[in-house]
Amino acid sequence: MHIAILTFEGYNELDSLIALGVLSRIKTDDWRVTIAAPSPKVTSMNGVVIEQMSTLEEACAADAVIVGSGIATREVVEDPAIMNVLRGLDPSRQLIAAQCSGALVLAKLGLLNGIPACTDLTTKPWVIAAGVEVLNQPFYAKDNIATAGGCLASHYLAAWIIARLEGNDAAEGALHYVAPVGEKEEYIERAWRNITPYLPAPTPALV
Repeated sequence: MHIAILTFEGYNELDSLIALGVLSRIKTDDWRVTIAAPSPKVTSMNGVVIEQMSTLEEACAADAVIVGSGIATREVVEDPAIMNVLRGLDPSRQLIAAQCSGALVLAKLGLLNGIPACTDLTTKPWVIAAGVEVLNQPFYAKDNIATAGGCLASHYLAAWIIARLEGNDAAEGALHYVAPVGEKEEYIERAWRNITPYLPAPTPALV
């Protein structure tokens, strides 16, 4: 399994790196989490430089993709070179999630047609202008597309992806590891409260 986190110039560290940390709690041999960037290095909104681990083209072939957020997302969606590559994203064969202003990318790609989205308050008017209903909640998913609003909602996206690809027990284990000591049960319960309504119904056991 390859999970790619799209990370652009001016990226928000919390959005990309919290998801990276939670997703990387899965330690199976076939599980790989990468920072997918359009260039060999990208610099965050606060000056943190990270190296590209995979390309945008590789992300379009990944099993799951998180579109990260940042201060330059409006520039990203106006960049034909980037957007032409990202048109290879396909929710019929991969999980696609967006964090905060990443929802604007999905909107501009036409992936949110008829699907409401969660995003941050700064990005909200731009997503609405793109013709997408914005919800006042931290997480929403329909089928293979999910969005989250607010930096500290990024672990919801990560847990949703883990639950879809590896099961609920694996997602709970990853959340338990990162949650604050003394508040782990509270954090996990809140996460499931937000995620569970958007997970596929369990398949009934054969009798």
